[in-house]
Amino acid sequence: MEINGRNHRTIWLAEEGRVQIIDQRFLPHELIIEDLFTTEDAARAIREMHVRGAPLIGVTAAYGMYLAIYHGPGSQTLDNYLESTLQQLQQTRPTAVDLFNALTRVKQALNGGKSLAEKVVIARDMALKLAEESIDFCRQIGLNGLPLIEAIHQQKPGEPVNILTHCNAGWLACIDHGTATSPIYTAHDRGIPVHVWVDETRPRNQGARLTAFELDQQGIPHTVIADNTGGHLMQHGKVDLVLVGSDRTTRTGDVANKIGTYLKALAAFDNQIPFYVALPSTSFDFGLRDGLAEIPIEERSGEEVRFIQGKGETGLQQVLLTPEGSPALNYGFDITPARLVTGLITERGICAAREADIMKMFQE
Repeated sequence: MEINGRNHRTIWLAEEGRVQIIDQRFLPHELIIEDLFTTEDAARAIREMHVRGAPLIGVTAAYGMYLAIYHGPGSQTLDNYLESTLQQLQQTRPTAVDLFNALTRVKQALNGGKSLAEKVVIARDMALKLAEESIDFCRQIGLNGLPLIEAIHQQKPGEPVNILTHCNAGWLACIDHGTATSPIYTAHDRGIPVHVWVDETRPRNQGARLTAFELDQQGIPHTVIADNTGGHLMQHGKVDLVLVGSDRTTRTGDVANKIGTYLKALAAFDNQIPFYVALPSTSFDFGLRDGLAEIPIEERSGEEVRFIQGKGETGLQQVLLTPEGSPALNYGFDITPARLVTGLITERGICAAREADIMKMFQE
């Protein structure tokens, strides 16, 4: 996708032993490219949300394993070193399952290397493979979700298809294309008029900062709205379709996504508006059945709620919103039950959010 007319990805291998990322904490006001040289750099980037979004977290973790092996175990045995590195990366973000899936694939691939030199190449190539695979999955999600937008367009010719999003499930959350935004980008490229309602997504405002930035850069009409506005728009017929992403989805179709997704699903259900979740197969957790009981929900610092970041006269500033003594609670995600989900858009097609349909699509 483009920033200022130039194609970008969110993460890439700059040279051997040096990975680069877009530090998303500074968007939309500053484009900062950050170097990652060590596993600690990669872990911090994930934990402190220099990178975020389930697919991007997974690929960043894979690069973190590569950087660890590239620099070598020092005085530790290689097995102990790899295990401690794996645990360090696993502990950065508990909810997004792509993190764990990516690390598992790297670990399995490393079993095929006999020497440290071989393992360096294996880890690097696996990280590169996971990145390219993610891009292809997201591209396919766009193609598979396109007919949903085309069908609405045919029902209201000459009018834009109004799509509501929550958080950022765009290319900034992936490597390219995005998940929930991929059908939007594909429709726009095909000449279908679309307009996107962009939830601000408190407390980190990933919608207002990142999704709006993406859409603006791609020239797609959009409007930023307060998180509580979506239901009102649905009641008044101003939303045709809801598209969101997922950080972890169970084999039965329960969806963990950014906090507030559940409320949008309830409003969509009440107003008979289709609510679709776009996700690659890497965001499924096929070992889980009950999202509410089994998916770990990350609780982040209350400071993210108490303070807000914006651009002031002297640059980026943190501003206190609450009384000094007021505590704040900050859950990062909530669970949308499968019964509220119209369908799941994956790289293999669209299926119902039901166990039988999901397992038929992913029989392996």
